[in-house]
Amino acid sequence: MCGIAGLISLRHDLPTREDAVNRMVQRQQHRGPDDRGLHSDGPATLGMCRLAIIDPANGHQPMTSPDGRFTLVFNGAIYNYRALRTELALGGWDFRTHCDTEVLLAAYALHGAACLPRLRGMFAFAVWDAREQVLFAARDPLGIKPLYYARLPDAGLLFASELNALLASGTVAREIDPTSAGEYLAWFSVPAPRTIYRGIASLPPGHQLTVDAAGRVQTGPWWHLPAPTRPDIAANYHDFVGGLRAQMDDSVRAHRVADVPVGAFLSGGMDSTAIVGLMARSGAAKLKTFSLIFGEAAFSEQASARLAAQAFGTEHHEELITGARVAADLPRLLAAFDQPTGDGINTYYASQAARRGGVTVALSGLGGDELFGGYPSFRDLPRLHRLLPLWRRLPDGMRRAIVEQLRARPTVRARKLADFLTHARDLHELASLQRRVLPETVRLSLLAPEARAQAGRLGPNHPQLEDFAFELPGADPFQIISAWELRTYMADVLLRDSDVFSMANSLELRVPFVDRPLLEWLWPQRSWFKYDPRRPKRALADATADLVPAAIRNRRKQGFALPFAHWMLAELRPFLDETFSTASLGACPWLQAAEVQQVWTDYKTRRDTRAWSRVWTLAVLIAFANRKSA
Repeated sequence: MCGIAGLISLRHDLPTREDAVNRMVQRQQHRGPDDRGLHSDGPATLGMCRLAIIDPANGHQPMTSPDGRFTLVFNGAIYNYRALRTELALGGWDFRTHCDTEVLLAAYALHGAACLPRLRGMFAFAVWDAREQVLFAARDPLGIKPLYYARLPDAGLLFASELNALLASGTVAREIDPTSAGEYLAWFSVPAPRTIYRGIASLPPGHQLTVDAAGRVQTGPWWHLPAPTRPDIAANYHDFVGGLRAQMDDSVRAHRVADVPVGAFLSGGMDSTAIVGLMARSGAAKLKTFSLIFGEAAFSEQASARLAAQAFGTEHHEELITGARVAADLPRLLAAFDQPTGDGINTYYASQAARRGGVTVALSGLGGDELFGGYPSFRDLPRLHRLLPLWRRLPDGMRRAIVEQLRARPTVRARKLADFLTHARDLHELASLQRRVLPETVRLSLLAPEARAQAGRLGPNHPQLEDFAFELPGADPFQIISAWELRTYMADVLLRDSDVFSMANSLELRVPFVDRPLLEWLWPQRSWFKYDPRRPKRALADATADLVPAAIRNRRKQGFALPFAHWMLAELRPFLDETFSTASLGACPWLQAAEVQQVWTDYKTRRDTRAWSRVWTLAVLIAFANRKSA
């Protein structure tokens, strides 16, 4: 796991390029405190900082091929590197190390971009070809590791693992994009390829990028979701469960590959418990597990986590999180953000506990909900989809009256239903609206006129609606909803925040459910094998029934969240009062100050705990805009 950076430009001299890249690497030092390096050739300068996981004594980057043609910087882990190493050695590569970095370098040197489908892991990497004077970069299929880039005004390209690093280069401006701010208010994040800053892009998951010495940039996908069906699906549920267990065993074994201590997050829910159980069964010795606990009993899964830890014999660590602690840590937390987010603080504290507890790598259960129907969207959206034709037959006046009544209600659920009925025509559009944070009428009211006009032109649906819909011809309803959860909320919120907040603590976080071979096997299987609306995650529970205690398999899902609804009216209130002040809102000319302040006033007055995430999302955006530096 590393932080990578680079600058490709004919118009910047060598000292200027190396100074800019060194600043980017230094800004990302928390991502890789064990080593750092720099390499320049022609118009290219590449840099990195390394968190040594595999073959710690070797693997220095940037790494150059023996003939001097290819130089690689790489962030992530290639889990099948040993098998690939054997193949590449037979193909003529003389290995000098035992690390996955050299395997990736050899794979690209021998096969170019065609090596990408062979890689199992999480990665964002860049390779400079000294002979062709071309940079090639790519990101893993599902977006576990990030890659940001900016086209320079005088022809060239800048890239890094974090937006804060790009800003630290001194070559791009720190200017919030009002359009991105509007999208953030809709989605809890800024959907790729846009970022919160003007002129800086996020390479989408499963995409590749090339740039030549003249600064010409091309991007495009190298991976797509699998075809909806294929001939080798399981014949019956029993065979499916057996196949699923084999796939999960294989994924956990692959994700345990490391030459440093490996632990796991253990919330006490089904997903993390299954991962820990599979780790224990695969022979993980002295396994350390980590969970967060709260004084507010309704939010704590302490009993379930302890039950799982006892069942698997782990060395279990609990971290108490209080509102006072979060309030004291807010400056540090906000500094770690490279984009505003309404989520992720729980990952920061879990990662901090794991690093302090003596592990460098931790496995997480993230991704189980998206694969096995753990969210209400899998139940609710098909029902609503079946009703849409009836809804469309109602007279226009009646539909408008019903929508206005729904919008007048104070509940979040009613207002979301109003958006569904107003804007959705099919299941894709329902799914695209599912993860909206603020109702469209409320979001538009919070934006200043110019930003509101642009948001109105873009419309309420997710910006990737057409791309995702065209990628999924013939998909069944479960696949459509799963795809939307994977490609939006998981990629743009959960995985992004997991990367930012784990790396802020120099921890490599791995996600065995977000595994390309597992997904490609699971994707075409019959939907009723994967999901039972009467018993969500039945397939996962049945596949791990010999491991996961019955009390955990049979308990209702409890989301992994912090008690913000309570803290915002107590320990976090001074921060929020300051954030929603007129002075603070002066840094946000793309917001309507009076409307924004009314949101906070209403929350304090009505004390609607269900609305906390909307208020917090807005507060984080304002606080982010007021940061003095990156």
